[in-house]
Amino acid sequence: MSKVTFEDVKKNKEVEIFLDKADEHMAAVGYTEHGRRHAKVTAKAAYEVLSKLGYPEEDCDMAAIAGYLHDLGNVIGRNDHGQVASMLALKILSQMNMDTKDIASIMGAVGNHEEDKGDPINAIGAALILADKSDVHRSRVRNHNMITFDIHDRVNYAAKKSFVRVDRAKKVIALEVTIETKISQVMEYLEIFLSRMIICRRAAKFLKCTFHLIINDVRLL
Repeated sequence: MSKVTFEDVKKNKEVEIFLDKADEHMAAVGYTEHGRRHAKVTAKAAYEVLSKLGYPEEDCDMAAIAGYLHDLGNVIGRNDHGQVASMLALKILSQMNMDTKDIASIMGAVGNHEEDKGDPINAIGAALILADKSDVHRSRVRNHNMITFDIHDRVNYAAKKSFVRVDRAKKVIALEVTIETKISQVMEYLEIFLSRMIICRRAAKFLKCTFHLIINDVRLL
C-alpha cells in the first residue's frame, strides 16, 4: 500500500468527473453549488480544524480527503448521498492503493456527515461535519433572480462571510457568520440550519471542544 495524499486525490480524474457530474445533477433539481468549490472549501476547513487542535499531519490530510469526497454521492441523488459517497470513496481510494485502515476511517467519516442520520464517529468525521456545515456563502447560489429566491437561496446569498475559528487553548470551535440582514434575517438562518448546528455541537464535543455559533458578532450558541 502507498501513501495517498490529498493532493493525489485532488488530481484524480475520476474524482473530478464525479464532482462535476454531481454538481450538475444538483443544479438540475435546484440545489446550491455542491461541486469543486464546495469540495475544496470543505477540505481546507476540515484540515484546519484538526491541524489547529494539534492532530498529526496524517489525520489532517485524511480529513481533507474526506472533505473533498463527501458529496460525490450526489452524482446519483440527494437521498443517502453520504453512504453512496462512502462507497465511491472505497472504490477510488482502493484503486489508488491507499492503506485499508485509512480508507475505512475516511468511509466512516464521509458516510456520517449528514445531519439527519450521521454521527461524528472519528476525529476526521467530526472535522468534516464542522467544515461542511460552515460553508454558507452567496457564491453557492446559482439563481441570481432575488425575486424567485427560496429560503435556502436567500440565507446563502445573505451570508457574506463564514469562518470556523478554533481556539485550542480554550477548547472552543466557533462558526462565525456575517449575514446581510436586509436580505435574510438571522431567524431564517436558524430555521434551516438548526439541525446542522446540533450535529456541529456533537462534532465539537467529540473533539473535546465546545461549539459556538456567532452571527454578526453576537453569540447565539
